[in-house]
Amino acid sequence: MKKRQIYTGVVERVDFPNKAVVKAQVPQPDESVATEYAIVKGALPGQTVEFSVKKARKNKCEGRLRSVLKKGQLETREAKCPNFGTCGGCNYQEIPYEQQLALKKEQVLRLIDAVYEGDGYQYDGILSVRKDGQYREWGYRNKMEFSFGDAVKDGPLTLGLHKKGSFHDIVDAEGCQIVHPDYSAVLACVREYAKENNIPYYHKRDHQGVLRHLLVRRAEVSGDMLVALVTSTQQEIDYSELVSRLLALPLEGQITGILQICNDSLGDVVQSDETKILYGKDWFEEKVLGLTFKISPFSFFQTNTSGAEVLYQRAREYVLGEINIGNAGETGNGNMAENTYGEENAPGEENTPGEENTPGGDALNGKASGGNATEIHAVDLHDKVVFDLYSGTGTIAQLIAPVARKVIGVEIVEEAVEAAKENAALNGLDNCEFIAGDVLKVIDDIEEKPDYIILDPPRDGIHPKALQKIIDYGVKNIVYISCKPTSFARDLAVFQERGYELKRVSNVDLFPETVHVETVCLLSKLHEAKHHVNVRLDMDELDITSAESKATYEEIKSYVAEHNEGMKVSNLYIAQVKAKYGIIERENYNKPKSDDTRQPKCPKEKEDAIVEALEFFKMI
Repeated sequence: MKKRQIYTGVVERVDFPNKAVVKAQVPQPDESVATEYAIVKGALPGQTVEFSVKKARKNKCEGRLRSVLKKGQLETREAKCPNFGTCGGCNYQEIPYEQQLALKKEQVLRLIDAVYEGDGYQYDGILSVRKDGQYREWGYRNKMEFSFGDAVKDGPLTLGLHKKGSFHDIVDAEGCQIVHPDYSAVLACVREYAKENNIPYYHKRDHQGVLRHLLVRRAEVSGDMLVALVTSTQQEIDYSELVSRLLALPLEGQITGILQICNDSLGDVVQSDETKILYGKDWFEEKVLGLTFKISPFSFFQTNTSGAEVLYQRAREYVLGEINIGNAGETGNGNMAENTYGEENAPGEENTPGEENTPGGDALNGKASGGNATEIHAVDLHDKVVFDLYSGTGTIAQLIAPVARKVIGVEIVEEAVEAAKENAALNGLDNCEFIAGDVLKVIDDIEEKPDYIILDPPRDGIHPKALQKIIDYGVKNIVYISCKPTSFARDLAVFQERGYELKRVSNVDLFPETVHVETVCLLSKLHEAKHHVNVRLDMDELDITSAESKATYEEIKSYVAEHNEGMKVSNLYIAQVKAKYGIIERENYNKPKSDDTRQPKCPKEKEDAIVEALEFFKMI
């Protein structure tokens, strides 16, 4: 493929986050046609797309989506939102929800399997909120930040979300389907008030104007709402009429606070130089798993309250060893992780094994029915110190505090730390300590040592130096909550190098209709005996078969790395390829510990590299 050229291709699969692998037939200089691949953001499985190449390198091309020529086979329903396709918020509305879950699950497991080096880990399913026996995929967000602007340059005032792929154009968000209808009523009221009174919006280019954003929060349980108008201070405006209009709206919930947030920063970000309370108060309370949290306009809080309960319940189950769901759950079609996008895979990829169903059951209570019970050991923390690193407003810390001697939370955002302290006092918890600062620096100054660690880092994962310090504590178990599985996969490789193995994995879909998904993982430190086993396995290679005697596993790994740009292959992958070519391993070598254990299969690219090594050593 050549840069700036336009091609047509079919989406083979979609990797996280929404990176489509497109297969195209590309004319060659000798008039032949070759199959080539490009990464194109925004396309969906099975679609036929037109794209232009923006980067062309050896074995890697990146393209920009120009148009969808034919829908994929997963797009079998109508989108609910009138602005779907134009608004940049949702991606999957035309895909049935169970297929969305299958797609996200497959993306996460592909990332994990690419770096996983153990004998198999337990996959506990992908969880989502269910209410009255149905998935709750709509109206789930408890916070929205709408922007003032126009849909086209110098057009009429709009209030909504950014147009897909645009920094300046704003799409009207009235009728947004992932929030409660009360949001649309508030949005329409504020937009019409601004139009009638000719209040100019803030222009990002010349930094002139008044109206910048509309921030709305709504409590899941009570329906209490905060409405905050974010403005510059370039004009003094009396908003009493707007307050009256908002309070007169026929809402299902109720507005408990109306604020004006003054923001004269040049950046397109919601922040407060000064906050004025125009009506009521600047906070409300929200309930999560029996705990009370005070929410203000800038509180860091999961944007899906019911989904947060599912997420934190699963994390707590992993921490305390309470999970007992076997090999997943009640709903799904039994092969949800299979590749349903085409018969061929891109180079180096194979279909993800798909034997687990999507769990259902009472997700709000952290339960999923079905499957076989797996052996699990309860963890007693009553005399233990737990570190909750990247603790935010301390939600997880406060869920663990009742069963631990002490929980220490570390968070870099000072406002979040103050909120965590206030919420802990509100919940009567006196064994929580929250420290403001960077985890990389703060943990050096904490005198107490942890017995257990919970990690919930930002999207980019854990700083490499901080990760090494965390591992140096040597705790037996770590629970890692990730909102970006690519970052977790990178950190997982480091954990494995330092003697930890992945034991259990769950996904939680906090963001239906979008590309995002949460991942909860349990990591355990390998026993010293297991390290010894690895050494003995290398020695045992010498007397398995005559073919085995020709090269050790380490020699095969070295050959593969040297001849394939540093490619890493695990003992498990080598064993699988050996077995495929008739080199018999000893009984139980690299077998999974149980029938419920997920054992990754060697990708085609790595299999080819291993075969080349075996041929070099004359083993096949």
